[in-house]
Amino acid sequence: MAKLTQDELLAQFEDMTLIDLAAFVKAFEEKFDVTAAAAAPVVMAGGVAGGAAEAAEEKDEFDVILTGAGDKKIQVIKVVRELTSLGLKEAKDLVDGTPKPVLEKVAKDAAEKAAEALKGAGASVEVK
Repeated sequence: MAKLTQDELLAQFEDMTLIDLAAFVKAFEEKFDVTAAAAAPVVMAGGVAGGAAEAAEEKDEFDVILTGAGDKKIQVIKVVRELTSLGLKEAKDLVDGTPKPVLEKVAKDAAEKAAEALKGAGASVEVK
């Protein structure tokens, strides 16, 4: 019997119905004494607290949310304009409509720098 390449095997699987594919997976598991289960449940077996700590460590995207403009609203608007590509009216609307996200899905260091800049201008900020 000729060996099939990975691409040829995938082409064969594409032609199978879901029922046929499920039957194949079951037969494969029985023949080779393996399980085709996802790895995610293994991570959760560490406990809820451990899993939550790991998830927090793995997070690489953060949102900077302006929760209040404070007393120096004009300074906060200037900082918002520096951090984003918003015009004066858009930045003012963002500051007036707090709580609103200033930056979304940015790296941790960028989120911390933005939060520090906003706090330095007198705003109250959350990093999520």
